[in-house]
Amino acid sequence: MKFIVDAQLPRRLAYRLCELGYDVIHTADLPERNRTTDKEINELSIRGKYIVITKDSDFVDSFTLQHKPYKLLFISTGNIRNAELEALFLKNIRIIEKLFRSHDFVEINCKMVIAHI
Repeated sequence: MKFIVDAQLPRRLAYRLCELGYDVIHTADLPERNRTTDKEINELSIRGKYIVITKDSDFVDSFTLQHKPYKLLFISTGNIRNAELEALFLKNIRIIEKLFRSHDFVEINCKMVIAHI
């Protein structure tokens, strides 16, 4: 799986996912860095078949209305510590992988992983 980690999420999450063998880009590594627009992120996602990981509800709206980005992993945990976020991903990454085989929109919160139809 390939991921784009959005600006409001820590680079450490991108590093951890890379360590697990995933192809990961953090928006801070793009030419416009964290000023990269949602439209540009969506285009890159579709072109490269990247799953966008974000807390930004604008991506939920875009996905719901236009099916952009390619696939979406929405984090609805509210504000949690970076270490807690990393642990949440490590605990659930296999479930996330499995859900993305048959779904395009997955949500994760502190209690569960949800596949949206």
